[in-house]
Amino acid sequence: MDFWLYVLVIFVGAAAGFINTLAGSGSLLTLPVLIFLGLPANVANGTNRIGIFMQSIAAVGGFKKKKVFEWSEGIWLTLPAAIGALIGSMVAVDIDELLMNRIIGVLLVFMFVLLLVKPERWLNPSSPNSNIRLTPLRFVVFMAIGFYGGFIQAGVGYFLLAGLVLGAGVDLVKANAIKVLITFVFTVLALGVFIYNNQVDYLIGITMGVGNMLGAWVATHVAVKKGSVFIRWFLLVCVFAFALKLLLF
Repeated sequence: MDFWLYVLVIFVGAAAGFINTLAGSGSLLTLPVLIFLGLPANVANGTNRIGIFMQSIAAVGGFKKKKVFEWSEGIWLTLPAAIGALIGSMVAVDIDELLMNRIIGVLLVFMFVLLLVKPERWLNPSSPNSNIRLTPLRFVVFMAIGFYGGFIQAGVGYFLLAGLVLGAGVDLVKANAIKVLITFVFTVLALGVFIYNNQVDYLIGITMGVGNMLGAWVATHVAVKKGSVFIRWFLLVCVFAFALKLLLF
């Protein structure tokens, strides 16, 4: 692979790491690039998990260093998400890719409306300082989100944020921290499945992962410094842009 392509991979990885840590759908940037480099779709999907794994290490470490969250606050929701991700990464789902994009796009439009019309639900959480309890409903919701994340990954960050903020009453800064912790755990499981099935290009994946880590590290500092209001506006822009991409292109 030419040198400039490695530079491109690192740059795209950095952009995706930043977007994934503050919002989601960074994989909608990285997956097309990996396929452009000649990787089959399933190998691109597996290779992409290396970058997400590396980015999650940087993001979790950054948020924990700044004392944004405690381990106990994320562990209970991580469990159902991990179970769902393991199943999702192993199950072959026979669904048309275009149809899937349209479904995700519609869900993102719905989330955009919630962000725009009901800002107080995102900026004034119901229980920002309480411990997060695992209820039966939350178990089902986060297992479903984990299943989707294990299967395709792209856009899972939005659904995790919605579950954490609207379902668990967590503020956006802490929700981002717990989101990357959950993502880290289920990515480990999903990546293991892809490695077992020889669907990972390690050189390209690690190269992109370097960029992912850089973007994630920057994003943790921005999240803590700028706070929930900035994150909400960043979410609005990302949700709108990626919804258009999925629905129109």
